[in-house]
Amino acid sequence: MPVGGGDIGLNLWVEKGEVYFYLSKSGTFDENNTLLKLGRVKLKLSPNPFEGKTFKQELILKDGFAQISGSNGELNTLIKVWVDVFNPVIHIDINSSQKIITEASYETWRFEDRITKGKENNQNSYKWAPQGVVKTLKDEIAFKNNGIQFYHQNKTETVFDVAVKQQGLEDRKSDLFNPLNNLIFGGLMQGDNMASAGNYTGIYLNTPFKAWALKSKSPSRSQNITISLNTRKAATVADWERETNLSKRKSNQKASIKWWNDYWKKSFIYINSDDKAADQSATNYQLFRYMLGCNAFGKYPTKFNGGLFTYDPQLTDSSLKYTPDFRNWGGGTHTAQNQRLVYWPMLKSGDFDMMKPQFDFYLDLLKNAEVRTEAAWGHKGASFTEQLENFGLPNPAEYGWKRPADFNKGMEYNAWLEYEWDTVLEFCMMILETERYDNRNIEKYLPLIESSLTFFKEHYTYLAKQRSAKALDADGHLVLYPGSGAETYKMAYNSTSTIAALKTVLERLIEQPNLSQKKKTEWTEMLKTIPSISFRNFDGKPTIAPAKLWERINNTESPQLYPVYPWGIYGLGKPGLDTAINTFKYDTDVLKFRSYVGWKQDNIFAARLGLTEDAAKLTTDKLKDSRRRFPAFWGPGFDWTPDHNWGGSGMIGLQEMLMQVDGKKIFLFPAWPKDWNVHFKLHAPYQTTVEGTLKDGKLIDLKVLPESRKADVMNMIK
Repeated sequence: MPVGGGDIGLNLWVEKGEVYFYLSKSGTFDENNTLLKLGRVKLKLSPNPFEGKTFKQELILKDGFAQISGSNGELNTLIKVWVDVFNPVIHIDINSSQKIITEASYETWRFEDRITKGKENNQNSYKWAPQGVVKTLKDEIAFKNNGIQFYHQNKTETVFDVAVKQQGLEDRKSDLFNPLNNLIFGGLMQGDNMASAGNYTGIYLNTPFKAWALKSKSPSRSQNITISLNTRKAATVADWERETNLSKRKSNQKASIKWWNDYWKKSFIYINSDDKAADQSATNYQLFRYMLGCNAFGKYPTKFNGGLFTYDPQLTDSSLKYTPDFRNWGGGTHTAQNQRLVYWPMLKSGDFDMMKPQFDFYLDLLKNAEVRTEAAWGHKGASFTEQLENFGLPNPAEYGWKRPADFNKGMEYNAWLEYEWDTVLEFCMMILETERYDNRNIEKYLPLIESSLTFFKEHYTYLAKQRSAKALDADGHLVLYPGSGAETYKMAYNSTSTIAALKTVLERLIEQPNLSQKKKTEWTEMLKTIPSISFRNFDGKPTIAPAKLWERINNTESPQLYPVYPWGIYGLGKPGLDTAINTFKYDTDVLKFRSYVGWKQDNIFAARLGLTEDAAKLTTDKLKDSRRRFPAFWGPGFDWTPDHNWGGSGMIGLQEMLMQVDGKKIFLFPAWPKDWNVHFKLHAPYQTTVEGTLKDGKLIDLKVLPESRKADVMNMIK
């Protein structure tokens, strides 16, 4: 089961009477940009309480910790595992009815350099195109400071240097942000009344490991073990060590419990109905939100492909006998199309602070994106590609090593990703929404939003001038060609997803009160140049087209419905709702692509369109128990386990079934089955919370804060 807090995640389990957990922390990127685990801990108790008939392992969700209890004759033992939300320290508290010996071991598979081959390189930025031998370099582990110290220090040359050279940016290298340089990460494990007990070796699920053990100096009824973790850029190991030792401040579990208690009070969805699938959906909504809360304060956003909770890959795919560091689709590589689904639900759950790592991720990369745009095309604006490294350049494998000599150096030579750079606009919109929802000061992010918009204006003017004497079409609009409708409709002319994104973000940016009149005029002029959305017919019924034209279909997304979600151009009470519903019901591509798996958004589209039966079926299918021990460990889907964009899209669907917003309007139960009794609390724009209970089809106990917003609430169940 997952346990965590702050920016630390543990996978905790008991096997053959011994307790294990994996250590993960935000930002632990090695030279190859693998998001490395920090090792595995094993606890062995003697005499062993877990060899008896009574055993229980429980996640205390409300308080954010796990406990394991066991009885063996007269011996009763309780182990509490918790992570300090405010300090990077893991605590293992052991209490027994009798004196016992505790052995705590730090196990690592990175005790020596390890060559990664074949598909194993999908865990790093080289993927299927390694340039020579790729090695995961060994960590440094030693008995030190009455404990076990372990760390990984990145070497001077990393995949950052490889990508910069590959993409022709060496002359600008000194200006580029490099998150991998001087990075050291690891920790220190210590135990009260414990001493070193030597080493041992073994194999766990085909992976050889070496262990460093601590053992009780004498039997006792209580034992506290701490693991202080530290991820920092540091000039020397000594600097990192000083910080690591300081991190073991006096932890206060009460403060962490209060944080988790407040987290659950802030927002919730509890369903109690005869429909067991509905109840299960609400339970798993909460369990997934727990996993998101474990990276509330991470320097880096929660990764869509497993977050902090990946584990031995052969338990996901038996053919992948790799180390626990493996995850498909990379560690430092961020697939924006997937990441967005992890972060959109945080608006209605009121988790605005947790969105900061994702926003700062793009802000940190802004300069690099602008530098590469200027170097490739000689114009302004930030070009953020779809498979984006944590240093702002395209993933080297997706960029392509076998490129035609004259292929533009700003482009990814990739059939799925070419010309797909509009996903950043969803994160720009999220930033704008945090201002509207919670009155957040977003001034520092305005350069990111403006530069992202500038890229589209500059780039499509630049391309048009290469083809013609005219920069705009006959109607004075930008010619958005070549473009892309997600990864699906390729070489698109006026992609609908791009048009909807540009139109909506521009409209919202112009409304910003702290924008100068000059800027407002500039963005208003750009808004006039955005072309209209295109349409097509199926059986005589008008539908939204994915683009005006396209050359081929590459994937199975439905960007023709992006004007419904996330962009909200079509929806309840808005013009053209029937056309949007036709698109959902009759577009043959949409029907063919429909699914609840992974990043599929069909449940969200159905909810936004008020299609209750479809929304309920697709959302309960998406949020049903995974086939794994922890119900919210979905996947691998199209990505990896646990699939966080699967969970995120499930959260969004359930929220949109319950509550939708349009300007100041708040629609309750727009796609909610009458027989699903529910108690909920969600956040709406203008610092509004809505809490209510639906019982037997009737809304009771509606609480809207501030009360003045109650007039804006419309109950769609009558």
